[in-house]
Formats: sequence, C-alpha cells, structure tokens
Amino acid sequence: METLLFAAPGLLGPTLVAGLLGLLIGSFLNVVIHRIPKMMQRESDNYVAHESGKELPHTDRYNLMVPRSACPHCGHQITALENIPVISWLALRGKCRKCKAPISARYPAVELLTGVLSAALVWKFGSGAAGMATLLFAWLLIAMTFIDVDTQLLPDDLTFPLLWAGLLINLNGTFVPLHDAVIGAVAGYLVLWAVYWLFKLATGKEGMGYGDFKLLAALGAWLGWAMLPTIILLSSVVGALVGISLIVFAKRGRDKPIPFGPYLAAAGMIALFYGDQLGGIFQGVFS
Repeated sequence: METLLFAAPGLLGPTLVAGLLGLLIGSFLNVVIHRIPKMMQRESDNYVAHESGKELPHTDRYNLMVPRSACPHCGHQITALENIPVISWLALRGKCRKCKAPISARYPAVELLTGVLSAALVWKFGSGAAGMATLLFAWLLIAMTFIDVDTQLLPDDLTFPLLWAGLLINLNGTFVPLHDAVIGAVAGYLVLWAVYWLFKLATGKEGMGYGDFKLLAALGAWLGWAMLPTIILLSSVVGALVGISLIVFAKRGRDKPIPFGPYLAAAGMIALFYGDQLGGIFQGVFS
C-alpha cells in the first residue's frame, strides 16, 4: 500500500492520458458493439446463399472502418465534430443534428465507462507493459459485455484474441506464472462446458452458450486457475441477484434467457483489481 501511495503522484499524468485515450477508445467500441454482430449476420447470410447457389445478399463493404457512421433514421453522416466522446452528445442534447431523432444515452455511457476504467487501471497497474495489457483486457470485456446484452452472443473475434493475449502476456509471469495461465484457460473452458452438459442432460435445455466457455477460459488465461472459483462465485451471485430483480421488478419472463457474459466480464474486472483480497475472504468464509 505504501508503494502505491508514494507512486500515485507520478502516475497522475499517465492516468489522465489513459482516461482521455479511454474516451476515444470508447467511441470506437460503440462501433465495434454495433457492427460486429451485423458483420457476423452478413457473413452467415452470404454463406447460406453461396451454399444454396443463390446470389449473395451482401456485396458492399461493411466492416469496422467503412461505411462512415451515420444516423440510422435519416442517413446523415456523422462529422468529426459530432463524434467527440461525450461532449458531442451533450452539445447535440442527445439528438441527431439533422432529423432530431434521439441518440441513445448508451453511447456516452460506454465512452465514460471506458475512460474511467482506463484511468483506474493505469493508476493501479502503472503505465508499463502490465498497465497497457490491462487496458486491452478491459476494452475487450466492455465490447463483449454490450454485444452479449444486445444479441446474447460472445463473438470468437473477441474471445479468442482475449484468450491468446492472456497467454502471451503471462509468458514472463506478468500476472501469473505461464503454467497457471495455461491451466486456467483449460479449466475455465471445461468447468462451464461441464455445467452446460449437466444442465442440458437434466433439463433438456441449454443454460448458456459456448461463448461463455471461451470467455471464462480467457479470464483463466489472464488471471490463472486459482482465480476461477472467485470469478465463478462473483458472476453467479451477481447474475442471480440481477436475474431475480428483473423477474420481480421488471416483470421479465422466467423463460427469457439472461446473458451470462456481462457477469463473467464484471467478475473478471473485479478479480483483476481485488482478486487476492477476495480470494482470502472467500477462503476464510468457506473454511
């Protein structure tokens, strides 16, 4: 703790830079969250059409860079001044400049979340390799969280890079020894895989998707196998509380699936910040 306190003033500059960078990255993550599911659907549509010998339904370029972002209501292309994180949304009062259609408050919320988390991570882990790695960790988790909320999908294009990045960053034991990271990746996948099949055999229903297995494997690769019980317990408790609240207060149907990825992502972030302390608390409780 003393080391952190003495180092904190020197981290003020990098922390502010990380916060500003996080705001910019958050703006890009909004594009990722919106477009990756559409890119997956377009690819699927083209594959089905190709296999059926039909004309491809999507031949235009559509990726994270093109076409330019535009209002979904009137097609007005977003200018650079209209795309300044948070500030533009406030200046436009949450409405399209041309047609006055509402712009979701989630856009600035994602930008703020990314900025605050980026600043907090650099403040805690510094601006070296470990700190920069945690930024990638957070950014990918934020994107996956909102994609899963929207579509109940955790794309391989995000889970696999997170998994491989975790193994690479731990080659020199940045967060955990490499063998702990490898075992964490394998155990993380197999634990939820086993839960999935046990639930399916018992009920005939699918309780979660394969993306959840891959996400927990990625968290295991970053934080090691010893952190998996803490992550699973945190995500399960939070998921259960949110699920019950949605059923009771929001009148959400019990048969309507609730994505588990956001709870895994939140648990992974909490474990990154406070994993050692939480592990000690849980160990004391259960012993």
